[in-house]
Amino acid sequence: MSLLTPADLGGRRLPNRVVLAPTTRARVPGGVPGDLQAAYYAQRAGAGLIVAEGTWVSERAIGFSDVPGIYTEAQVAGWRRVTDVVHALGGRIVLQLWHTGAVSHPDFLGGQPAGPSAVNPDEPVYPTSGQRRTVTPREMSVAEIRSTVRDYGAAAEKAHRAGFDGVEIAANGVYLLAQFLHPRLNHRTDAYGGSPAARRRFLAEVVDAAAAHGRVGVRLSPWWTGGLFTVDEALRAEYDELIAGLAVNFLHLRGPDAGPDFAAFARYRALFDGPLIVNNGFDRETGNAVIEAGVADAVSFARHFIANPDLVTRFALGLPIAPADPATYYGGGAAGYVEQAAAMAALSQ
Repeated sequence: MSLLTPADLGGRRLPNRVVLAPTTRARVPGGVPGDLQAAYYAQRAGAGLIVAEGTWVSERAIGFSDVPGIYTEAQVAGWRRVTDVVHALGGRIVLQLWHTGAVSHPDFLGGQPAGPSAVNPDEPVYPTSGQRRTVTPREMSVAEIRSTVRDYGAAAEKAHRAGFDGVEIAANGVYLLAQFLHPRLNHRTDAYGGSPAARRRFLAEVVDAAAAHGRVGVRLSPWWTGGLFTVDEALRAEYDELIAGLAVNFLHLRGPDAGPDFAAFARYRALFDGPLIVNNGFDRETGNAVIEAGVADAVSFARHFIANPDLVTRFALGLPIAPADPATYYGGGAAGYVEQAAAMAALSQ
């Protein structure tokens, strides 16, 4: 097996194992996908699977500018244009559902952000007024938690109506679901904190709410480093229990920042009885190797796909991979987003 061989991913047949990772590009003013997004994902429809960018499940979830949502009918219609063109080109696409929780700012919400506990995550945020730091959030009430679970379920239902082949729950990084999983951020003593099982409850309820509307995957980052969110070995053991108990269509793991670590991923391959996508620092050679070793079923790529919409073709033909330009990652227009052809043509000569 290799990156270019077919795979079954949670009941969905993929023509290859090259996955487009969810990549925020901050080019959706007003939160409704348009022509640029349809073109962007169409260019990358050769991926075995597209995981579309993190998308707000409600207005209360917002924590970045110019990121799409999936909580209004206009957003459903905008995303439908994207899924229709991807499917017309033979692609498969799922939508990542996102909520920033305490890593937001009053400038986005018109009020104080909410999180598992009144603990300032001390992370940077980027409202239009310029870079700020997070503030101390409100502790979410049980009623707010249950309302947010319903938001995820409603977002999954809208994603289904928008034509997506499923959803991915973003429980990685520094955002709401990861906040509930982390004992440094979650000081609760009710049903949603105080023990590893209780800290996992919110995520479990979100998965159940989304699964009522189709296929569901989960993205986790058991090797995250940085500030209060750093995952130590004690918390990693809690991730062992979480992953062993997951009943989802696929698991998507962001790996260590030091680069592909097959042993690290193998730890969770042994615990999760389902398709595994791995991510962070892979190239064609290491991607093939991790699949050939039986450690993963697919590999997701972000930077490589940003600069190389035809990444699968380049892997197949052994063509050079163009480097991504960080200056074009966030914000802007077509340049560095859908206008890559000239640079790629020059590179291949």
